Amino acid sequence: RLNAASGAPFTIQASTDRRARLPGADFVVIAVEVNRLPLWRLDWEIPRRHGVRHILGENGGPGGLLHALRTVPLVLEIARDIEALCPHALVINFTNPLSRVCLALSRYTSLRVVGLCHQIGAGLANVAQTLEMDEAEIDLQAAGINHFTWITALHHRQSGLDLYPAFRTRLAQRPAAFEPLSRRLYDAFGLFPANGDDHLGEEIGWAWETDPLAADTTAAAEPALFRSQQGLKEVTAAALDEALHDDDALTALLEHRSDERIVPVICGVLHNRRQVEIAVNVVNRGAVRNLPEWMVVEAPAVVSRAGVQPLAVGDLPAGCAALLQQRSAIASLTVEAAVHGDRQAALQALLLDPVVNSYTAADALLTELLAAQAPYLPTFARRAGA
Repeated sequence: RLNAASGAPFTIQASTDRRARLPGADFVVIAVEVNRLPLWRLDWEIPRRHGVRHILGENGGPGGLLHALRTVPLVLEIARDIEALCPHALVINFTNPLSRVCLALSRYTSLRVVGLCHQIGAGLANVAQTLEMDEAEIDLQAAGINHFTWITALHHRQSGLDLYPAFRTRLAQRPAAFEPLSRRLYDAFGLFPANGDDHLGEEIGWAWETDPLAADTTAAAEPALFRSQQGLKEVTAAALDEALHDDDALTALLEHRSDERIVPVICGVLHNRRQVEIAVNVVNRGAVRNLPEWMVVEAPAVVSRAGVQPLAVGDLPAGCAALLQQRSAIASLTVEAAVHGDRQAALQALLLDPVVNSYTAADALLTELLAAQAPYLPTFARRAGA
């Protein structure tokens, strides 16, 4: 029905045997989770019981650690099949925690990998709303790691005018409830974060001061994101079902433009467009000069037949870089814990994490999380068996 309405020639084939579909692939998209919502709830609730005031519990803090321990082994299994059956494919990863999964792929495979996330769109929207401008008028440059990037430059696309001064002035006029965490970081470190407070808060130890749910240790342990994820699945299914039977719904579906950049990236490679993407996740290799070479950074890149190549953005301010360098050590230890089932590395990652402020709590919550999720942690099970 979509092909008939759009004149497209696409064929969709589904299979639960990925090895049957991988041979000859030019692009492989990885977007997987392990029993997502029930285990995410444990990632949130168990650390809270041990006094951790964290945000979301998805990609940073103890929840980000357990999330990676579940997804990294699964993604590496998929990667081994890609290496065997279509080793030249460009792998496009959406699986979270994005930077940690991409780091595992870069460290333990020979594949070409790029991670994509739509969160930069939230930052651009915040800037545009603050400046009361159309997003298309704004040239935004940001660099950092996924969910924690800094806006390093802000210009008017046509005139080249530096928009940062006007942004600071207008930001001060917005209500105090607008992105309070980002504003504190801006005041302290001199650059505005590009991703919005929710995911950013997962990386900041004192983020609970600006988040009512995290600050209130007696609050119901259910971030709205749990409910919104389930609701999104239901809404999406209903919209697709409606488009099967209703012409107006079909037209609306075809006219919808996603914030995801996967189609432009694929087209950029296929047609050698040499286009600039403002945020991709790739191995640093000097793009951000004062971050580790091996670290997976989120930075602008050129997309061409050669793949996705990050652009050099120079140094970040020392304070901004220091916050991210700490995350690089956490990510590295997390990957090693996930790959080898190494509890010691997992504990070290927790003790380095800024949202954890107690050894006793870190050790106890790790024990409880590993026990509660044992069926979903194959590398830990293998190590225990050995």
